Parts: sequence; structure tokens; C-alpha cells
Amino acid sequence: MSASLKDIERQARELVAEERAKLAETLIESLHSPLADIEAAWAKEIEDRVTAFDRGEMQAYAAEDVFAEARRLTR
Repeated sequence: MSASLKDIERQARELVAEERAKLAETLIESLHSPLADIEAAWAKEIEDRVTAFDRGEMQAYAAEDVFAEARRLTR
């Protein structure tokens, strides 16, 4: 562990419990930020596809047909 990390850890331990909890929450959220970017991209993709479907630009298939074809392909 680097000296600066040790200093940060020491300083964090000196915080009151509420401040340590907020710091922990912020650090954990920072680990998930790439996931947020991916989720945002998927949300936009879904919105774009729904819009295209509503405009009649995208073909739809009945679920039972899709599942029947999947079963046929996996045999």
C-alpha cells in the first residue's frame, strides 16, 4: 500500500461514522460508473428500437414463432 493511500485511509478512519458511510458509498458508486454508461447505452438502444417499431420501420415476430424457431435450431 502506498504512503498516500495509507494517509487517505488514516484520514478516512478519523471521520465520523456518517461521513465514513458517505465516503464508502461514493467510492462504491465510482466502481459502478462504467456499468452506468453501459446501462445508459442500452436504454438509448431500447428507446430507438421502440421508436422505430412505432414508426413501422422495424419488423416484429410473434413470440411463439421465435421460440419455435429457437427450439428447431437447437435440436
